[in-house]
Amino acid sequence: MSEELIYYIWQHRLFDHGALLTREGEAIEIMMPGQRNNDAGPDFTNARIRIGDTLWAGNVEIHQKSSDWLYHKHQYDPSFANIILHVVYEDDKAGVTGSPTLELKGRIQESLLSRYHYLLNNTQWIPCEKMLRDVDEFTFTLCLERMVIERLEQKTLAIEALLTRSVNSWEETMYQLTARGFGLKVNREPFELLACSLPLNIIAKQKLDLGSIEALLFGQAGMLNDQPLDEYQAKLQREYRYLQHKYQLRPIQSHSWKFMRLRPPSFPTVRLAQFAMLLHRSVHLFSKVLEIKGLDDIEELFKVSTSEYWETHYTFGKESPRKVKELGSETLHLLVINTIAPILFTYARHKGDMDLQDRALEWLEQIKAEQNEITKHWADLGRKSKSAYESQALIQLKNEHCDHKKCLNCAIGNNLLRKPVETSIVNIATIA
Repeated sequence: MSEELIYYIWQHRLFDHGALLTREGEAIEIMMPGQRNNDAGPDFTNARIRIGDTLWAGNVEIHQKSSDWLYHKHQYDPSFANIILHVVYEDDKAGVTGSPTLELKGRIQESLLSRYHYLLNNTQWIPCEKMLRDVDEFTFTLCLERMVIERLEQKTLAIEALLTRSVNSWEETMYQLTARGFGLKVNREPFELLACSLPLNIIAKQKLDLGSIEALLFGQAGMLNDQPLDEYQAKLQREYRYLQHKYQLRPIQSHSWKFMRLRPPSFPTVRLAQFAMLLHRSVHLFSKVLEIKGLDDIEELFKVSTSEYWETHYTFGKESPRKVKELGSETLHLLVINTIAPILFTYARHKGDMDLQDRALEWLEQIKAEQNEITKHWADLGRKSKSAYESQALIQLKNEHCDHKKCLNCAIGNNLLRKPVETSIVNIATIA
């Protein structure tokens, strides 16, 4: 019996309330179980409990056994001095707290315990894989709503850290996040290092000259250090050496970039050229995103191509058939999912603007679902994503809850644990 399960059972009152008594025989009536405390100190605060003829308000501590109080050395911690009730699964030692003790052993339905241990101990892709058919659509929808918000809030933490590092500049933060997005999964880190090494205000000073922006990006990427392979690379190298000296720049290591197993349109050279074009068109990306209402306008802003040189090249010095290398729809959608919607959501939280927050969620609902191993496996289980909103939620559910067996914190897990006894799900043996 884990303490997490006892917390859950106590919080939701999932035990027999008939004739609750302390060890000393006083009647217990639970008015309010209290609020879960995830910080140091007692497990539940602000509880209201009647013991005998007295109504108490205060803290509740939870343990598997009464003796755990001593094991955890709570007797030496002043924050545990005002416990109004000690709730335990097994009361194995009297008088450890000086407060009344309630034992839950024998008061919890065996069906709940069986389901919980089944979810905790099976080795399926998700713990409830064979029970998922018993979850109603309303519960699943509620779970997805919570998961997509949780995922955006998780991204908010990373964006806020970046914002702090950028001295609260939303434009600089947007620039660095967009650079990271252009790198996708394979070249995400070198793109981020590049943006950190090249402040946006330097690019802003050269914004009217696409060649200078390319020189800055390719130079900072470490791709202009060697002997030029053609005149265009030599031109960029000359421009970069001037700008490098002017702004005291130090390039990142060129070996950071990955070309292997990438299709040529996704080469970092092409992505850098596209990023240069985007910055040439506008260095105030965040301001423009705030003004935009529709997803079509977002795609119009970010749907960039390259300079003429890169229409006939994928790398320096090696000519290829002419092709306009425009940022594809899939990459644009990933930018919305991983960069634009999260930063808009973060800004909305900072400003308390629910309209902006809803706009970020609406954009995710308008984009088609991501296709990856996680979303494909969910589809095999009958839960095919209809949009990026749903695919993001299912990725969050799998990575942050299912993989860690956090069924007690999951709406789906809650639904399954609390199914009526008469449903077929109680028979765990038939599920396994």
